[in-house]
Amino acid sequence: MALLVDRDKSCLLVIDVQECFLQKLPADERAPLVARIAWLVRVARELGIPVVAMAEDIVHQGLPVPELVSVLPGVVHDKRVFGLAGQPDILAEVERTGRNEMILTGLETDVCVAHSALGLLDLGYRVAVIEDAVASPAPGHARGLDRIARAGAIVSTCKGIYYEWARDVATDDRVKAAVPVPSGLAL
Repeated sequence: MALLVDRDKSCLLVIDVQECFLQKLPADERAPLVARIAWLVRVARELGIPVVAMAEDIVHQGLPVPELVSVLPGVVHDKRVFGLAGQPDILAEVERTGRNEMILTGLETDVCVAHSALGLLDLGYRVAVIEDAVASPAPGHARGLDRIARAGAIVSTCKGIYYEWARDVATDDRVKAAVPVPSGLAL
């Protein structure tokens, strides 16, 4: 197995980036987190990487935040379970991509992101969780990442996954010209 994540095998999963979960985080962390997730969505789209988005209990908790909805392609799935692998319609959408490397972003690290990562690992997918594009109130973030890593998932960063997807200077130049890097993210 190749150690680097391959953009031709990747699918970006955007999990529960909803106001109700963001409100649990320190105020100064919310906008930068959403900006990094939205940037990853734009980068994925620029590189032809499928994006599957979901939100927990949309009727009661709402859609993802507007800054994210504006860049998401297609439908936002109404997630009714904590781990996306346990919901047949979302899992079918993941399977339809034909990809086997799942890149996870969203909220909350120790619950929905962790449950999703563990469920996908159990189904044989290669999983990477983007440390600076997932969040939970402390200490849940650190504990969630630790559990995810010990289960065998890759824990990376926005910068790390970006360069694994880009792989070469020409692609890097093309993507940076098309997708502005958010403030506070140094590439």
